Amino acid sequence: MDLLTELDRRILIGDGAMGSLLYSYGVDHCFEELNLTLEEQIAQIHQAYIHAGADLIQTNTYGANYIKLARYGLEDQVKKINTAAIKIAKQTASEDVFVLGTIGGIHGTQTLQATNDEIKRSFREQLYCLLLEGVDGLILETYYDLEELTTVLEIAREETALPIIANVSMHEAGILQNGIPLPEALQRLQNTGADIVGINCRLGPFHMLDSLKEVPLLERSFLAAYPNASLPAYRDGKLIYENEPDYFKSCAKDFRNEGVRLLGGCCGTTPAHIQAIAEGVKDLEPLQEKEVIPKAEPIEIRNSPIDKEPRLIDMVKQRHSIIVEFDAPKHLDTEEYLEGIRALDKAGIDAITLADNSLATPRISNIAIAAKIKQEIGIKPLVHLTCRDRNLIGLQSHLMGLHALEINEILAITGDPTKIGDFPGATSVFDLTSLDLIKLIKQFNQGLSFSGKSLRQPTKFQVGAAFNPNVARLDKAVKRMERKIDRGADYFLTQPIYSKEKIIELAEETHHIDKPIYVGIMPLTSTKNAEFLHNEVPGIKMPEIIRQRMKNVAVDKQQSIKQGIEIAKELLDTALTHFQGIYLVTPFMRYDISIQLVNYIHKSLEINHSSMMKRI
Repeated sequence: MDLLTELDRRILIGDGAMGSLLYSYGVDHCFEELNLTLEEQIAQIHQAYIHAGADLIQTNTYGANYIKLARYGLEDQVKKINTAAIKIAKQTASEDVFVLGTIGGIHGTQTLQATNDEIKRSFREQLYCLLLEGVDGLILETYYDLEELTTVLEIAREETALPIIANVSMHEAGILQNGIPLPEALQRLQNTGADIVGINCRLGPFHMLDSLKEVPLLERSFLAAYPNASLPAYRDGKLIYENEPDYFKSCAKDFRNEGVRLLGGCCGTTPAHIQAIAEGVKDLEPLQEKEVIPKAEPIEIRNSPIDKEPRLIDMVKQRHSIIVEFDAPKHLDTEEYLEGIRALDKAGIDAITLADNSLATPRISNIAIAAKIKQEIGIKPLVHLTCRDRNLIGLQSHLMGLHALEINEILAITGDPTKIGDFPGATSVFDLTSLDLIKLIKQFNQGLSFSGKSLRQPTKFQVGAAFNPNVARLDKAVKRMERKIDRGADYFLTQPIYSKEKIIELAEETHHIDKPIYVGIMPLTSTKNAEFLHNEVPGIKMPEIIRQRMKNVAVDKQQSIKQGIEIAKELLDTALTHFQGIYLVTPFMRYDISIQLVNYIHKSLEINHSSMMKRI
């Protein structure tokens, strides 16, 4: 049985995560060393994936090279660890299951210092170990640096005629490090000699499918995809993946429709995910022809004037208040973005909220954009400040800078882990928690730094805090809200809510809270948008009825947007009844959608006011 022959006639199923599965079991040291100490457990994981439907399994050798093993003092056991891994996999696999030797990338995935020559030597050593033990093929995976991957691919191709899979990891949808488009990268890998080219790690199904729309079927290489289970949440010092395996079943057909012939899973995936994938493509023939869909043109943005406003806490206590999240660009062209800010202000909002590199993806500094829109347009900025990107020194410096710019509205948040962002090799700092950050900001208001040294004048910050109501036990979440109030939180912004019942429950559970709450509403734009948010974004869940409504109009893009707006309006009707604050999150820079909702809010409030006056 030959791997490439099988791929030519049918879709094959790969296995799922090894490292993150071991991590979820509590293993926090070298996963590859377990080939020598926990052989039975490694074999059981292989067997679980085969039982779930995997046609091929990968050896537990992702980091079994000299450079990575040196971190654990195991650099002299490269051959022993790789040999043991292949032995375990081959003894577990049946005759109809392929065993692939796995070699992972170095650059961009770890804080490792290695020259290209060192990487070449390390790669050759591991490669020879795998080839000597008789694997059925090679899989080079999780390479963020395309140059590194093409370099080691050339070495592998010179040394063996076995099938080689070369998977890159994108920094954002459709783009690799240094701005290389995915189609160009995969073409280069084919030209360098890979038999199967594809993508793995960092992103879940939503962004991978979106990226593959621009990838044509290649002349000589098959396509592969190994998505993560979801975007990870950071909880109690650990990365947690919260994805429902059934979501992978529904996505599997979409991957087939993008031309994928080899489909498996990466971080966070389990045998349940692989079983769902296998069921999703059961009886489906490989795609023979494909239409490539180019990226949509950017949305035109309009101009409008601006007026200054008082503190948010004063506004939301006195009347209904509307704030809109419209994040800074991921590029340096701000002209269209500023036009969008003007248009939103003209619609009649109280502030623009600016995320701090949300989903760990770098944008123009929100403090810089805040200063620009405050100075040039006059609108009030609400700046998010994360604990992820800055240590204690950086956070204090940032706060002093905000004060110097007279930007006094801050949302204190923990921040998404860097693993899900454009630079997964970057470290998440987390010197402080969001609770600690709130306390620090309030201490600045007293004119004191973290160490108690005088700042020579007090700051005037108003501190917002994040609140996630999308949990099973809302009463427990409210307890955390109360802790934030004890630290000094002045008001709250919730995660987007997609249930009227949840809004009512929130009102009931927080009736004793004397701090204003801005209810988060983020309009949906498509069923894929809904499924991505529900399945892959930490902190967001939506009822089945909402997801079904989006599915019902999936074939019509305009109807999908219209349906998303209608759902948002229904949620707003409930939110306006129970809360003074509305927090609109702009989807995909579609500020025109936010403007429609702002207009709807103003009209609803005007109608309610007129009705009240008539009764009087």
